[in-house]
Formats: sequence, structure tokens, C-alpha cells
Amino acid sequence: MPLGALRPSPLVEQAAERLRAQIAEGHWPVGTKLPGETTLAKELGVGRSTVREAVRALAGAGLVQPRQGAGVFVTATRPVEDWPARLRSAAVTDVYEVRMLVEVQAAHLAARRRTDADIAAMRAALAGRRAAARGDDAEFVDADIALHAAVVAAAGNPVLSDLFGQFTPALRQGLIDLLDLLGVRESDPGHGDASHAALVRAVEAGEAEEAARLARAELEGTLALLHSPTSARHDNR
Repeated sequence: MPLGALRPSPLVEQAAERLRAQIAEGHWPVGTKLPGETTLAKELGVGRSTVREAVRALAGAGLVQPRQGAGVFVTATRPVEDWPARLRSAAVTDVYEVRMLVEVQAAHLAARRRTDADIAAMRAALAGRRAAARGDDAEFVDADIALHAAVVAAAGNPVLSDLFGQFTPALRQGLIDLLDLLGVRESDPGHGDASHAALVRAVEAGEAEEAARLARAELEGTLALLHSPTSARHDNR
């Protein structure tokens, strides 16, 4: 079907949106080649430079891929989500499982690489977590995340720290809801204090295997709560 001429306004955005809609509707199936710039420009009623920019936007979204000397081919019918968006739409348990993979290794590295400044930061974060035990669930979760972030930072790997930072927004509200739903702090306001203190001591002492074991045990305990029937029913509501 004809694409139809565009209204004068942000033409590149309009062209990209029109082409995106045609791809989503199967007008050009995955694996097929888009018409040339001249043909698209004529059908859309715009210049070739506008078409070129629109196709570049589609390529950035993962919908098409230019092939040198061959043309532009459709590679997907839906845009590829960026990493933060993917995390926001994922189940908390799925994100938490990946967080475990990152953080257990980070604890192992932290015990081998920690500096005096890292030790001071972890001790301060542990003290902050203990102080937050007197606060509400949101305050406590924020303090808990800060302590884990200090351990990850002690690994001395900025990529690990960046990954952990990406997980935080996706996990924070889920953990707050979990504490509220299960009431785990009602009898123990500083829930998990002993295990967190042991983790800090292991990292400080340079006991890499023990630090990794403690991190895994702590995270597996929380994951088990997230997988609990009560929590699952809450997530499915």
C-alpha cells in the first residue's frame, strides 16, 4: 500500500515512525530489503536526506541493518529495549538472580583488592544500615543497598559497579514491598545484621572464598523470600 505524503513538521521523526509502522505490520518482513532512498523519498514526499536520517534511527532501534553495497534489510519488527528499560520490565526475581551472579564475584574480588578507603566505606555503610533499622522499610532498603554497593565498589572494577547501579532501581521497590508484605522486620528491625557484618569482616580480612560464600548465602536467603508463595501471589495481583 502507498505510504502517503507527510505533513511538514519534524519530518525525520514522522518518516521513521511511518517506516516503523510498516515494518511492524509486516509490510516488509524480517530479512527483506527496504526500497531504495529515492523510492521511499518519493512515497513519503520528503528528501533523500530525510529518509537517510529516518533509516539511521531505525537502525539504532535494531529494526534494520545497512549492508555495504547491498542495501538496508529488516532485522526485527519491534525495537530493541535498552538495558534500563529491560530491567524495569523484568520480574524482580529474574533481576535478583543476575544480581547474585555479579555480587558474589564482586565480594570475592573485594576481599582480594580492598583498600583502606574501601574498608572505611564498608564500615560506614554497615553503621548506616544499623542506624536505618530504626527507620521505615524504604530507609532500611536504601541503607542495605548502600552497604552492598560499598562491597561491590571494593572489587575495584567499575563495570561491576555500573551493573550493580543498573540493578538498584529495578530492585528497590520490590524489596521494600517484600519487607512490608512479609513483615520480616517486625521482630528483627535490623534483619540480616549478623550476616552483613560477617561479610564486611571477611572482605576486610581478605578471605575471598568466605566473602563469596557469605554474599551468596545472604542473597539466596532474600531470593527465597521473593520466590515464596505469599510474595508470588502479591506479584501476580
